[in-house]
Amino acid sequence: MYDALIVGSGFGGAATALRLAEAGMRVLIVERGDPPRRDEVDWDQRQILIEQCYRSDSPLSVRQYGASRHSALQSNAVLGGNSVFYGGAALRLREADLNGWPISYNDLEPYYCKAEELLGVHGAPGGICEPPRSRPYAFEPVELAPPARRILEAGRKLGLEPFRIPLAINFRDETRPLCIRCTTCDGFPCKIEAKNDVNGTLLRAAQQRGAEIMTGVIADRFVEAAGCISTLECVDSASGKRLQLRAHRFILAAGAIGSSAVLLRSGFDRFSSLLGRGLMRHCNAVVTGFFPFQTNRAGEFHKQICFDDFYEEERSLSGRATGLIQDIYTPAAEIVRYFAPFGLRHIASVTTKYMQNLLCIAEDEARAENRIQLSPHETDRYGLPTTTVDHTYAPEDLRRRDFLVGKARRILKAAGALATRLYQIDTFSHAIGAAPFGSEPDTSVLDADCRFRNVENLWVADGSFMPTSAGVNPSLTITANALRVADRIADRIDP
Repeated sequence: MYDALIVGSGFGGAATALRLAEAGMRVLIVERGDPPRRDEVDWDQRQILIEQCYRSDSPLSVRQYGASRHSALQSNAVLGGNSVFYGGAALRLREADLNGWPISYNDLEPYYCKAEELLGVHGAPGGICEPPRSRPYAFEPVELAPPARRILEAGRKLGLEPFRIPLAINFRDETRPLCIRCTTCDGFPCKIEAKNDVNGTLLRAAQQRGAEIMTGVIADRFVEAAGCISTLECVDSASGKRLQLRAHRFILAAGAIGSSAVLLRSGFDRFSSLLGRGLMRHCNAVVTGFFPFQTNRAGEFHKQICFDDFYEEERSLSGRATGLIQDIYTPAAEIVRYFAPFGLRHIASVTTKYMQNLLCIAEDEARAENRIQLSPHETDRYGLPTTTVDHTYAPEDLRRRDFLVGKARRILKAAGALATRLYQIDTFSHAIGAAPFGSEPDTSVLDADCRFRNVENLWVADGSFMPTSAGVNPSLTITANALRVADRIADRIDP
């Protein structure tokens, strides 16, 4: 029997596995996806962004942006979870972001340091509201590419204080493959493993300490009696056979949507009516600027500049952050053509070389009606109820986003853009919440140590725990908190 069984291998699951393996536990990680391919397909824009070759065979049923009905939305399934596809941004929450949480920034700060070290984050202190740190970044950032310098200078021209995005991408550690500074980070696996996803960092270190990994395993439900879990029931994706895995402790880290689905299939909504509610994902948008010149002739990586000048703009009004603006890449012409509105496909693909984009990340509310449920009628190929997601932004979310959009337009125009266009984001890559932690049982699903209330041996170590979304990419916070939670689990080991 295992000491700890972890469902999910992304930031939270991998960080928990490493820490528990270091504590001497026998650890098993189960993951429905297979390892990344690490071949030419991983940098093929059509295969990754259009064909979605890593897509899960259990699509979500999603209703969003005021749609009248649900439609299928594909999500990726791969060992390493979303870390394989994220763009490397590794920002800490600001101190005020933790207002109302059962822990403070000081409680999380040493774990931020450890997470930055393990993920090999390249960065430098900066920004208007940079939180305090007890240790420097693991590595300094590299020099700016011309497109990033264009945004930096435009921001300074407007009196802003742009800073370098901390990045979990390997630019300097020569013991591992070095980044060749292409434009396939956001949304792509790294063919050469230069992006510091958890496969080459946390999971590899956990395996070196004895942790085991089973891929192609779909977690169905926990078997619980008298407040204690004995078994995880699973399905082997290759054979369709059902498995029963036993352990002393269970850690759920399948992502906010996936974890809620497992808990709901386990019937744990009987413990809390909050379970599955309050899903957040940030209120994001991409603002594209159209320039009278080619913006990235050399095709260089340039996701390097960020603005937090407006981050605290709304804190006194709503208690929430406004959010960040950061540079982001432009997809290839065939991708722009595919996703553009029908009448604009040709002109959109032709003008790709003249585009430069800024991503706006606005904090969103944890609304009860934004929830994850199980379909009473539809099942996936394994006989499990289809996971449904209902999500609508509050007017205040859209107002925060539009405020940032206005600032992003000014920056792009100061950089030389002749016109701009707004694109909404319909993915759930920043999905968090739906099982918040807290001090009081009536307002939280998890306690302050992220242990599931009423179940003695179950913890949740992914982004589900966050009661508020803040205004930065949640990946580093998920990693840091998972290290903290793992320490609490390790503290409970009988001597």
